[in-house]
Amino acid sequence: MTIELGQGTGPLRGVKVVEIAGIGPSPHACMILADLGADVIRVERPGGQMLTGGSHDLLNRGRPSVALNLKDPAAVETVLKLVEDADVLVEGMRPGVTERMGIGPDECLARNAALVYGRMTGWGQTGPFARVAGHDMNYIAITGTLHGLGQDKSRPSFPSNLVGDFGGGSTYLVMGILAALLESRTSGQGQVVDAAIVDGTAHLNAMSAAFLASGNHREERAANLLDGGAPYYDVYETSDGKHMSIGALEPQFYDVFVELLGIKETAPDRYDFAQYDALRELIAERFATRTQAEWVEVFEGTDACVAGIIPISEAVDHPHMSAREVFVEHEGITQPAPAPRFSRTQSTLSLPPAEKAGAQTREALLAWGVADVDALLESGAAVQA
Repeated sequence: MTIELGQGTGPLRGVKVVEIAGIGPSPHACMILADLGADVIRVERPGGQMLTGGSHDLLNRGRPSVALNLKDPAAVETVLKLVEDADVLVEGMRPGVTERMGIGPDECLARNAALVYGRMTGWGQTGPFARVAGHDMNYIAITGTLHGLGQDKSRPSFPSNLVGDFGGGSTYLVMGILAALLESRTSGQGQVVDAAIVDGTAHLNAMSAAFLASGNHREERAANLLDGGAPYYDVYETSDGKHMSIGALEPQFYDVFVELLGIKETAPDRYDFAQYDALRELIAERFATRTQAEWVEVFEGTDACVAGIIPISEAVDHPHMSAREVFVEHEGITQPAPAPRFSRTQSTLSLPPAEKAGAQTREALLAWGVADVDALLESGAAVQA
């Protein structure tokens, strides 16, 4: 395999990123950067990371995998050499870990004063929890976000790790990196981006904070406009055990909804809170009379703001998703296409995920201009899978 730099087609073409491999949000952030055209080199421990790896690990797509034993001074020096010619470094370890390795912000910025050093953690680099273990639901729990999720009044519901790891985590890390990168172009100075899932999730939930400040928000589930409290913004079961999503908030959309559902003449006043239970029951009874496919046929293409809820295996072939090519097949795997889209510097997929950690060690290090790659391999500082 020959690996060449500068082959990205997106707007970040020519931006060079060193990724110190982690799990969850940091590889997702580097997937985004690679999708946008950046040249990313993924530095992994020999043997790979827990819970990651293999040709189906889409979070690792778009960049080569290099295995370095960072307990070896020669491997540490190799990372610092990569940093000298990079624009960005991304790491997702607990605070203090990269410092102990010898590749912390001080060491890296000493080699490259314009470097953007992106740090991804759950709790952040500071605070009493900074060095404590945690996972997505723990982080979103203390932001006030998890408390309001779901429609079960007796317990919160957590949406996998979408809100914390990827919503408040990797997305905000990428945002911070791009902002710092833009600033460094004018100042010539790099900086550290402290991206914490608690910070991003709280920021992501700003509208709930606004509702609370207005005095019109109740801190309980299924009690507000957007959490299932309103019967016209909720999920309903169809006769075949599937579900429909209803978002008929605005009056003009609600009018279309009740007309097509067939309850226009019998529905209680939508503004009468005392009639909410009756309205919800009426809507539920109507949806239970037909299959999801039949209701989709009724509502599809209208302004009723109604859509069938389908699994990802079916989303691939949904007419709208298919028309926009939201999912594409690349190297034999159906996967989400790069997002967002650009009119001039369109993003395209490049390298598939590496089969094993270190699958492209030799080729990638040579492409990045590292000297004596053979000596690194012979000493065990670097490993070729």
